[in-house]
Amino acid sequence: MLKTTLLAAGLAVLLALPSAAQNTNSGTDKFAQLETLLPTPNSYRTASGAPGNDYWQQRADYNIRVRLDDEKQAISGDEDITYTNLSPDVLTYLWVQLDQNILDKNSITTATQVGEIQARMPFQAMDYLQRDGFDGGFKIGEVKLKGGKALPYVINHTMMRIDLPTPLRPKQAVTFSISWRYNINDQLKINQRSGYEFFPDDKNYLYEIAQFYPRMAVYSDNQGWQHKQFLGNGEFALPFGDYRVSITAPADHVVGATGVLQNPNDVLSSAQRQRLQQAQGAKSPVLIVSPQEAEKAEQTRAKGTKTWTYAAKNVRDFAWASSRKFIWDAMGIKQGGKDVLCMSYYPKEGNPLWGKYSTEVIAHTIKVYSRYTIPYEYPVAISVHGPVGGMEYPMLSFNGGRPEKDGTYSADRKYGMISVIIHEVGHNFFPMIVNSDERQWTWMDEGLNSFVQYLTEQEWERDYPSRRGDAAQIVPYMRTDKSLQTPIMTNSESVLQFGNNAYGKPAIGLNILRETIMGRELFDYAFKEYARRWAYKHPTPADFFRTMEDASAVDLDWFWRGWFYTTEHTDLAIAGVKQYNVNSQNPTVEKGLQREQKDKAPRTISQQRNQTAIARTLVDDKPQLNDFYNSYDPLATTPADQQRYQQLLKTLSPEQQQRLGSGLNVYEVSLKNLGGLTMPVIMEMTYADGQKEIQTIPAEIWRKNNAEVSKVFVTEKPVASFVIDPYQQTADTDLSNNAWPQQAAPSRFELYEFQQRAAPNPMQQQSALQQKEQKPLTTPVSTGGSN
Repeated sequence: MLKTTLLAAGLAVLLALPSAAQNTNSGTDKFAQLETLLPTPNSYRTASGAPGNDYWQQRADYNIRVRLDDEKQAISGDEDITYTNLSPDVLTYLWVQLDQNILDKNSITTATQVGEIQARMPFQAMDYLQRDGFDGGFKIGEVKLKGGKALPYVINHTMMRIDLPTPLRPKQAVTFSISWRYNINDQLKINQRSGYEFFPDDKNYLYEIAQFYPRMAVYSDNQGWQHKQFLGNGEFALPFGDYRVSITAPADHVVGATGVLQNPNDVLSSAQRQRLQQAQGAKSPVLIVSPQEAEKAEQTRAKGTKTWTYAAKNVRDFAWASSRKFIWDAMGIKQGGKDVLCMSYYPKEGNPLWGKYSTEVIAHTIKVYSRYTIPYEYPVAISVHGPVGGMEYPMLSFNGGRPEKDGTYSADRKYGMISVIIHEVGHNFFPMIVNSDERQWTWMDEGLNSFVQYLTEQEWERDYPSRRGDAAQIVPYMRTDKSLQTPIMTNSESVLQFGNNAYGKPAIGLNILRETIMGRELFDYAFKEYARRWAYKHPTPADFFRTMEDASAVDLDWFWRGWFYTTEHTDLAIAGVKQYNVNSQNPTVEKGLQREQKDKAPRTISQQRNQTAIARTLVDDKPQLNDFYNSYDPLATTPADQQRYQQLLKTLSPEQQQRLGSGLNVYEVSLKNLGGLTMPVIMEMTYADGQKEIQTIPAEIWRKNNAEVSKVFVTEKPVASFVIDPYQQTADTDLSNNAWPQQAAPSRFELYEFQQRAAPNPMQQQSALQQKEQKPLTTPVSTGGSN
């Protein structure tokens, strides 16, 4: 409610000072620093968020030989791993990840899966539950040291411990080999991050292969071995190293993989090699394998094999794809002074979407991400279309988005396909280069990547329909039952509402930092500094939080605490507005205002009725009862009033006299934080003349009272309305309390004529079915003959 009062000039100044009530906090201070939650800085990881002088990380180099069995849909292989201990610790055993064991018959993922039976279930759900006896786990053959000595090992579900015959000391390396095999899953039935798709029309397979080899686990300064079991949501934590991988596949297959092809003369025709060379400097994609060539290959069944050898330096993982159905196109770009070859592999079922967009999207993604983080330094970037909807690996990603069989597609399909390619190619930066621990913190790769994905989408097309970016897009999630939410700082396997919590909320939180709290200049510099500091290293959440503050000089502990460590939501409200004006002490002005207010004041109901009900009063009939006060006007300006005013002016300086007559408007706006999540107050003031002004008040306004404060605004023009967060920058979950005067939320409803219709009973349904199935009677056609 608006309360208008005349106020002395000195009192207006006091309104800007916090009252005793505004200096109290109940419960935890939301502006307390995070020292008690973050790990203590040390020589490995500094208080600034940068790697310390003694930072170290392990290294694992691989030489892998793998064979694809296209008849049995199976993989077999062997590998040599050289593991270098760059830690200050002595290691007596090593941990190796066997992530394919998530598809083992005795998988703990399957054993711990929870759910409810629905009245209607898709066939795919039963396929996944039954799996038709499918066993996709690793079958380990030999584990032995270089030179042939067998190594003892123990398999614990998705982890394998290898016991070393002699301790591995700092700066020492050990080389050992592992052989294995496993069955490849039908991705359309058993949805994983890797698998095959069968095309019944041409009876061909398309393989997207990852987690296909036993991989070294991370050993780090902040947690030792990262050997948390792979349960499905928490992805991977892997050390960097160099890879050389030889992939033997049917001779008519095209194989794409992480890294650079080492033997093009052995696997490509001269025409294909020439086209690949041409693509290096092309402005648009060049076909290496054309649709016509791919369709011809679909009809063949080569009995022989080819071995494709790829090499990749300083990567954390390796993946590949193989099919005789692949169309292959490529184009080169310059990034940071280096050549990057952007390539796409896709079956004809992906066209026209894939031939038109995929490689262009890759190039666009690499350019934009490099600008916001660090220059992309790998030689290739690849997008493969197949059964995996979206999954990322160094230099290579698997992506969905297939048009209808007639080549048409919806807008959702088009933009969904572009977005997933941006997202998965963007993962080259998070976590393939800035190598966070996905097994522990999904948000550190998915959330950060989804944020830069949003920036990249907006540079693809004006008003691109991004799903995650603007603050208002996370509001529906923030409104959900708190029992269905978890803080962002929750282990990957325990997160509820995975997409909203691990992707959307951290991404949108970063956009709120960039647009509302820090500003683009400070945020972009700090975010880029984080990427620079931790490129090709293993950052933790504390390293990110500390770097963002260290490089910007903005205290963000309150934001990390609220947005990342709690499930509180934003709900700022205007509780009330009081209006004050400076008392000019000019009797003509002030008494005139009082008379105006008196005249405008409503008469009571009794006064209104008495006006007609009481024809004459006693004083009307006996005028002798009148005295001085019956004609006295207290609001009339007297010479004495003017004299006192002139005497006052003589005691004031010219500046003080001007202040008295300024006619300033002073508004005391009462604010409440109903949602608990601290945010800046973005106040839009609309003046009586229609002009608008926006003031952004930093979140520190809540530092002495996290629940309610009053803010004083001084304006030259009268304010007609106040609105909090007019552009929905803070994910406020209730806009109905953001305005003064309160504004009705417009909506519409539809009228229709009510008709009560009962569902058909079983007898009616059976009768209708019989009529539908009954054959129509036919009448013999006369030939005109006689018996």
